[in-house]
Amino acid sequence: MEYRTLGQTDLHVSRLCLGTMTMGWTSSKEDSFAVMDYAVEHGINFFDTADIYSYWAEGNPGGVAETWIGEWLQSRQARGKVIIATKVRGRMWEGPDGEGLSRRHIIRAAEDSLRRLQVETIDLYQSHWPDENTPLEETFRAFEELIRQGKVRYIGCSNHTAAQLQASLDLCRAENLPCYKTLQPHYNLVHRAEYESELMELCRRENIGVIPYSPLAGGFLTGKYTRKKIPRHSRGYGSDRMRPYMNELGFAILDALRAIARQHKATVAQTAIAWLLANPTVTSAIIGANTVDQLVDTIKAVDVHLTPEEKARLDSLPSPT
Repeated sequence: MEYRTLGQTDLHVSRLCLGTMTMGWTSSKEDSFAVMDYAVEHGINFFDTADIYSYWAEGNPGGVAETWIGEWLQSRQARGKVIIATKVRGRMWEGPDGEGLSRRHIIRAAEDSLRRLQVETIDLYQSHWPDENTPLEETFRAFEELIRQGKVRYIGCSNHTAAQLQASLDLCRAENLPCYKTLQPHYNLVHRAEYESELMELCRRENIGVIPYSPLAGGFLTGKYTRKKIPRHSRGYGSDRMRPYMNELGFAILDALRAIARQHKATVAQTAIAWLLANPTVTSAIIGANTVDQLVDTIKAVDVHLTPEEKARLDSLPSPT
């Protein structure tokens, strides 16, 4: 495993970050514990979660992923081995402060996350998405309070535009407030414009740690989707989820990935993640796994090193989104 310093923090994180959205949704507790065991045994020291994971699953009220991580940390005595990132913003209880980035929501949500995770400090606390109904200063004053109390080490954001991220940086500098040190964007080979248009240069200029999610585009970049077939048990079967990618632009990317993968004796998925890791602005890519078998395959992406020519070939292909 390789490691990088996460932006302007003192956190040294693995190039792959274990995403935990599947826990309590498509992953059982037993499988989730096994996945975390395997991840740490093979050098992954960075876990990403959120308080809302995964409330959309039947019988899951939210908080399940954090709870399982906390139980795993305690049972394995592994707190010192793992950097924990979680998020705040989504609805977690009833009432006007049940969601958002108000001080009341952030302070209560942070206490709840600390309790579920069974830790004293959250290493990276992230705004899951912006809250247009709360003044920015109120949000950052709440973060400042948590950092001062030792309950949070660093703050970051996810799903922010360049304008939103820049506005927050400007405010924090003007008011001498702690600022976002990381960005978690939606970024992969078939979804590039959102990050590359403006955010990438902003993150490079400001030395913001970048930890993209959905590196395999929900499974499209595994190569299991073809021009003629949507796998029956895939996320895209019977839905429009893969429709933006199921076109000649998307399949041209898969064709190029397959050709490059063969040169490295790698899989399409490993090669797609290797392309992300070859971007100098990307610190760590978030990968998910329902089972250890899935993680065994994906984690090998760190051993795939694209040549400049191979990266340039993939860079030159138009992205569907």
